[in-house]
Amino acid sequence: MKKIALIHTGFALVEVLTRRFNTRIPEAELVHIVDDSLLREVLAAGEVTRPVTKRMLAYYQAAETYDVDCIFNVCSSVGEVADLARRVVNTPVVKIDDSMAETAVVSAEKIGVAATLQTTLDPTCRLVERKAAEAGRRVSLQRTLCPGAFEKLMAGQAEEHDRIVLAGIRELSEKVDVIVLAQGSMARLAENLEPELAERVLTSPASGVEAVRKLLASG
Repeated sequence: MKKIALIHTGFALVEVLTRRFNTRIPEAELVHIVDDSLLREVLAAGEVTRPVTKRMLAYYQAAETYDVDCIFNVCSSVGEVADLARRVVNTPVVKIDDSMAETAVVSAEKIGVAATLQTTLDPTCRLVERKAAEAGRRVSLQRTLCPGAFEKLMAGQAEEHDRIVLAGIRELSEKVDVIVLAQGSMARLAENLEPELAERVLTSPASGVEAVRKLLASG
């Protein structure tokens, strides 16, 4: 049986990813490591702090002691810590948004990146730019930070959050060919878009899980 450790900075995607992994890799055992103080600290500081980095790396090392076959980084805001973790642990590390970014840069030159948090928007844009450089592709990025959406969600106003994000996606779609949703928690909103637009929107949970499936199958 394969074993996968998932490193979370909150509880938002625990159930979503559990269902998706159970569907795509039903034989795998999942180990969830959740520290919801991590994202709060990143948001308060406006960046990934040294203490957050140290705790994250400790979780990667702890995951390796579970004898897992793969470690899955869930939060895009701390995705660059996962890059560091690859130098610290021997277990393969898969980032939830790597495959999404790779698909974006080979699919279009004009790419939009949408987020509700600046702390996720910036590293996602850097990830897309790096993947483009690795692929030898030239891309131009348009970014949008859906104003007030995250605050509405934290206030329990999910419908207003969704309205703001969907409006931001539709506005962004007029300027680009493909849109990357920077946060895994935004993926469900693609289902509320008109089909022709939804086809141009890339999300990370499905592609991230698929990347893990391919990795495990190759081993």
